[in-house]
Amino acid sequence: MDGLLMGFLARELEAALVGGRVDRVSQPEDDLLILQVRAAGRTHRLLICAMPGYTRLHLTEKAYENPAEAPMFCMLLRKHLVGARLLSVSQLFGDRLLRLAFRTSDELGDEGEAALWFEAMGKHSNLTLVRDGRILDAMRHVTAEMSRVRQMLPGLPFVMPPRQDKLDMAEASREDVLGRLRSAAGPLKRFLAENVSGLNAASAAEIARRAAGDAQAPVDLMPAEETARHITNVFRELPGLASPRLLIGGGGQPEAALPFPYLSLPQESQRPTDTLSRALETLYFERDRTQRLDQKAAGLRKAIKPARERVLSRLERLDEDILTPEQAEELRMSGELLTAHMHMVPRGAAEVTLPSYYTGGDVTIRLDATLPPSQNAQRYFTRYRKAHTARKLAGEQREKAREELRLLDEAEYFAGRAEGPQELTEIRAMLSSLGLVKRRSDPASRKKEKPAQPKRWVSPEGFAILAGRSAAQNEALLKAAQPDDVWLHAKDVPGSHVLVSAQGREVPQATLLLAAKLACWFSGARGETARVDYTRRKFVRKVPGGAPGHVHYTGEKGLVVSMRAEEFRALDGKPDKAAGGP
Repeated sequence: MDGLLMGFLARELEAALVGGRVDRVSQPEDDLLILQVRAAGRTHRLLICAMPGYTRLHLTEKAYENPAEAPMFCMLLRKHLVGARLLSVSQLFGDRLLRLAFRTSDELGDEGEAALWFEAMGKHSNLTLVRDGRILDAMRHVTAEMSRVRQMLPGLPFVMPPRQDKLDMAEASREDVLGRLRSAAGPLKRFLAENVSGLNAASAAEIARRAAGDAQAPVDLMPAEETARHITNVFRELPGLASPRLLIGGGGQPEAALPFPYLSLPQESQRPTDTLSRALETLYFERDRTQRLDQKAAGLRKAIKPARERVLSRLERLDEDILTPEQAEELRMSGELLTAHMHMVPRGAAEVTLPSYYTGGDVTIRLDATLPPSQNAQRYFTRYRKAHTARKLAGEQREKAREELRLLDEAEYFAGRAEGPQELTEIRAMLSSLGLVKRRSDPASRKKEKPAQPKRWVSPEGFAILAGRSAAQNEALLKAAQPDDVWLHAKDVPGSHVLVSAQGREVPQATLLLAAKLACWFSGARGETARVDYTRRKFVRKVPGGAPGHVHYTGEKGLVVSMRAEEFRALDGKPDKAAGGP
C-alpha cells in the first residue's frame, strides 16, 4: 500500500465520507478499528488496520466480531468521535500518511477539532488521535526505549514522522524533477523510486513506462528537459486515470490492488472493480483472517505442548515409582518366610538367611533391626498390600493419562483445522475445564458467544451430513442425533464425528460413501487412505467420566476411503448451511 495508492484512496474516501457523522466506533482486534459513518443517506464502515504486512485503510462490507469489553483506545475514540463530523481526508507529502479531520463537540457543546493520523509504515504502522497538537492516545504506544526520535504516548506533542528528501507528486514542478535528473544515472524506474515520495517498485515502473515508454530507459542517455516534462505530465494526469483494478496472479488469487490500469502489467490479469476499497478488501480480507486465525491457533498449540509434556512426565514417574509384579511378589514371599521361620530370626539383626520352600535354596532377607521378627514380617505384608494397591491405582492413572494424551492430540488436530476463532475458543475452554491448560483471564475469553456450529452438507440423495469441528461439537452432535442415524469416525486417528441424519429412511450406499470420505478428510488421515468405522447412533456410547467426544461403539462396519483436495473443494464450494438450518 504505497503513497500512489494512498492518494487515490484518500480521494475516494473523501468523496464518500466527508460531511458524514460518526455513529459508532468498534475495535475487533488490537490493531483493527471500524468507524461507522453516516454520509449522504448511507451508512459506511471505514476499516483501519495497523497490522504489519496487512496495513490498510478502506471501506468494508465484511462483518467483524467485537470483544466483550472494548479496549481503552476504542473507548477513548468513542468519547471523542461518536457524533463528530468528518471534515476532510488528506494525504501528506504524497506518502503513506493520511489525516482524517473531525469537527467535535464536548459535553458542554463546545466545538473543537480532532484528527486521526494513519501511518502505513510497515512495522511502524500506527493510528493516533490528536487534539490541539497533543496525542490523546495511539493504537501502538512508542516509548523512549523503543525510539529516541519519536515517542507516541498520551499527553505528548504529536510529532510528524521524519520526512524523506523526496518529491511530492502533487506539488513537484518540472524544474524540481529536472534538478534531480541532471545528476542521475541508471534506469528511470529506479530514479523515480529513489526521488519521488511513496512509490514502490511497481508504481515507479508504471510511471516510468508512461513517461518514457520503457521502465528500464537509462536516465543519463535521455534528454533531461523532455524527460522531466513527460514525468510531470504523468504526475498531473494520474488523478484522472482512476479506475480500480485487482491484479490476479497465475494461481487465480489476487496479488495487488491497482488504482488504475497499469500498462507495465499484463492487461488480462487486471480485473476491474467498482471501487478501490472493494479491490483492497478482496485482496486483504482472507489473508488477514487466515493470518489472525493462524496466530490464535499457534497460541493454543503453544499451550498444548507443555501440557503434553506434563502428562508424558507423569506416565514416566508412574513407571518408575511402581513395583513390578515380581518385585511385589518378593515382598509377600519375604513376609511368609519370616512368619514360617520366626524361631530362626534373631532379634536386632539387620538381615537373615532362611531356607526358601519357593526356590529350594536359601534366601537373604533384609530386616529393620529396631523391630522384633513378627513386626518385620508384618512390615513386608504391609509393603506388599501397598504395592498391590499402588499398582492398581497406577493402572487407573495411566489410563487417565493416556486419555488426556488422546484429548490433547485431538485438540491440536482441531486447532490446526479451525475455520474461525470461536472454534479455537471452544477447544481452549474444554481443555481449561479439564485442567490441562490455563484458563485465559482476558475479557474476550469470558464473552458468552453463540457456539460454533458443525459443518453441514446435503448429499445428492437428500440426506443431511454433519461433521463436528471440535470435541465439544462432536459431543453436541452425538446428543442431538437420533438412534437410527449413522455415526462415522476415522479409525485410530483424531478427527471429527460425522453423522448422517436418516430421518427414518435407509441410508443409501452413495451417501454412506460420501460421509465416510468426509470423515476421512476431517481427520488426521487427511490426504491418505484410511479405514472409517460406521454404525448406528444407538450403538455409540459416551465413555463414563470421559472427556467430551470420547466414545466407544459396537456393531461397526468399515469402509476404506480417501478424499482428494479437489474433490472436497468441489463439494465445499456449495453454500454451507449451519447444522439445524433449513
